[in-house]
Amino acid sequence: MTQQVEIGRGNGTQNISIGVDVGGTKIATGVLRAGELHDRHVQPTPETGWEGVLDAIAAQVKVLQATHPDATSVGVGVPGPLNGDRTRVKFAPNIYGFTDVPMVDGLRARLGQRVVLENDAKAAALAEAHLGAARGTESSVYVTVSTGIGAGIVLGGRIWRGRHGVAGELGHVTVMPGGPVSGAGLDGALEAVASGTAIARDASYALNRDVSTAEAFALAEQGHPAASRVVRQAMKHIGVALADLQKLLDPEVFVLGGGVASVGDFFFTHVQAAADEYAGGFAPVTIRRAQLGTEAGVIGAALAAQQAEG
Repeated sequence: MTQQVEIGRGNGTQNISIGVDVGGTKIATGVLRAGELHDRHVQPTPETGWEGVLDAIAAQVKVLQATHPDATSVGVGVPGPLNGDRTRVKFAPNIYGFTDVPMVDGLRARLGQRVVLENDAKAAALAEAHLGAARGTESSVYVTVSTGIGAGIVLGGRIWRGRHGVAGELGHVTVMPGGPVSGAGLDGALEAVASGTAIARDASYALNRDVSTAEAFALAEQGHPAASRVVRQAMKHIGVALADLQKLLDPEVFVLGGGVASVGDFFFTHVQAAADEYAGGFAPVTIRRAQLGTEAGVIGAALAAQQAEG
């Protein structure tokens, strides 16, 4: 399965690199050449532990290297936190056996080539900043609202990591002390009250039956009182978080992506309204929809590799 997707031109780079986006159910790969994604390939994520995942990544990268021998580096985006020098994955809760994984050393041993590791949300932030919705800006914040909530801050074309590499962990910011406990063990974190998982959980409780995130939004748009309240509360939390970030960082634009954001106008209208209300007139909150969709992770990983070469 291959395809060529034109992402854009004029980004100022002629570098060529391979991007890998590792997820809980699939691994996507592709070659980024002068702003175009070539030969995208998707395969299931092995459920045999991290060694099997690295073997699968290496096998597909070698296929791409055979047809693109001038791709001189490999970028890999993974969910979950990384260690300080971005060589190991501390844990990826949705990938079997992915704890303290020596990702860079393991892939370098298999490939004999430079490997750059990046968090998946930060990789998507880089992609949207250079070739997507935030293209042409100097500062942007990408937020993905899906099973969890992740984010990446881009300043001057590069990811802002902070002193300990954790800048942008918006999903783990406390917004409701004493609230529901998140997957990271924090009570009242944003993703515990506003992610797709949280919306499905709260809607199921409110309606006294199993309700998916998609159904909760559909019912809310139809005016169902309980579903509407659950969904609107979640969107308000997101809008408030963006307003707070606007006052702290004053970025030019926020880019929202992920499965929850893909529901469309209903989501964006209510998030924008909450952001405007809680920005309090300090500065306008500009929100754009992500443009790169499922390609963002592969593109961003490849861009991370190109930046490391520059």
